Amino acid sequence: MTMLIKRSRKVPSESTTSSTEDLFVDSSLSAQNQLGVPSPSPSSEEQFIESSSSSAEDQFTESSPSPSGEEQFIESSSSAEDKLTDPSSSAQVSVSMNQEGPFEEKNSQSIMTGETENKEPNFDTAPMDSTMSDQSGEVNGNMENTYSSNSSKTQVCNYSKGRWVPSAGPRFYSGFDCKRWLPGSWACRLTKREDFSYEGYRWQPMDCEMPEFERMQDKTIAFIGDSLGKQQFHSLMCMATGGQESPEVQNVGSEYGFDIHPGGLRPDGWAYRFPTTNTTILFHWSLTLCSWERIKNKDPNPSYALHLDRVPGFLSKFLHRFDVLVLNTAQHWIKAKFIANHWNLYVNGKPIKDGLLMDMNNVKNFTVHRVVQWLDSQLPLHPGLKVFFRTKSPRHLDQSRNCNDTAPFLTVGSEVIQQESSDKIVENAVKGTRINILDITALSDMRHEAHKSQYHVFGTSAYYDCLHWCLPGIPDTWNELLAAQL
Repeated sequence: MTMLIKRSRKVPSESTTSSTEDLFVDSSLSAQNQLGVPSPSPSSEEQFIESSSSSAEDQFTESSPSPSGEEQFIESSSSAEDKLTDPSSSAQVSVSMNQEGPFEEKNSQSIMTGETENKEPNFDTAPMDSTMSDQSGEVNGNMENTYSSNSSKTQVCNYSKGRWVPSAGPRFYSGFDCKRWLPGSWACRLTKREDFSYEGYRWQPMDCEMPEFERMQDKTIAFIGDSLGKQQFHSLMCMATGGQESPEVQNVGSEYGFDIHPGGLRPDGWAYRFPTTNTTILFHWSLTLCSWERIKNKDPNPSYALHLDRVPGFLSKFLHRFDVLVLNTAQHWIKAKFIANHWNLYVNGKPIKDGLLMDMNNVKNFTVHRVVQWLDSQLPLHPGLKVFFRTKSPRHLDQSRNCNDTAPFLTVGSEVIQQESSDKIVENAVKGTRINILDITALSDMRHEAHKSQYHVFGTSAYYDCLHWCLPGIPDTWNELLAAQL
């Protein structure tokens, strides 16, 4: 596979529960209720506004398929209830999915265990650990070069194991320049923040070197998730362009239905194409990776059905166009948010009134497993597709609910050495499948000083955004890991 290296880096002049308790399917939903819900229709859209900080730039619109039109939800991720506790173990869901048909449970007992059934389709897949090519050589003056990704020397590397090391080298882009691709509220260089030492570190994997960042040719890279997924999308756009205006980049959002619908504030996502390499990078909003449906059309305060066993219509509609897919969901599985937004849990087309699925951890666990298993069932139809599920991005709050540190959690010997992920829900969901894990939780957890914090373009606020990151920043490393695993 031919790749195009894009080393567009700029340096600013002044830079620097026990397993039985974690069962997420009620017995009444196993043998009695065989899940047979067809994929949602992508014909129309709902819009959701997520407000994760006090800045206007931090509000975005999410779209999910619905036959009833557009709806808006205001979400806040700043409450104390936003602290999710992932269960220590989770169960594997064994499902099959016809190309146009519904989910079907293979065995209700398999849902009640953490074991993965050995009933995989027989087709080749890449290993979950990445293979890194040993490359060397100089880059020409315009910093673009082509080379074959095949190499006689390869080594398997877990890029999530390693440590943060000081680095005075150039970055992929400057926080001053990437204005077209980066919301001003996340470009901390443009805010009133005065300390930028968080930019002076790079991630060093334990057993190998991080390969140079590459922009794939003739590929479409899709991010589907929440505002942290959107940050990763913006980061990749800045990395691929070097933060420059790049007028040759084309807006192809209309190809994916990313238009502002009547009554909407923003599109459902963004998509851009690099004509020189035929590379497309896109993002689509989906807070929970479920489909949505308005269930009280005439009520001024309507309720909504959150179908836990249905993938978003956008995903099922456009999956065939993706070469790389990165999913995430984490911060919105909070009961207070579900209540405030009138979100009702549905399985098999019916509301859930009681049982284990009333617990938010179990709900999230169930949904993540469902999405993973559906995607795994689709991979034989899309042999060139690589799917990654990104783990949870940590929130850092001190006892005063602030995050105003200026130095990372780095001491002598500070490193990530664990082979397993800190995000057990995602780790257990992808185990035994062809879905890869993009494990960023532990390495990000060491960088509490790199959040957006209280700083804004026009000053500071009483609200501390300890969830989202400054850019350039930690999401750039997520994309380095993604590129390395590819």
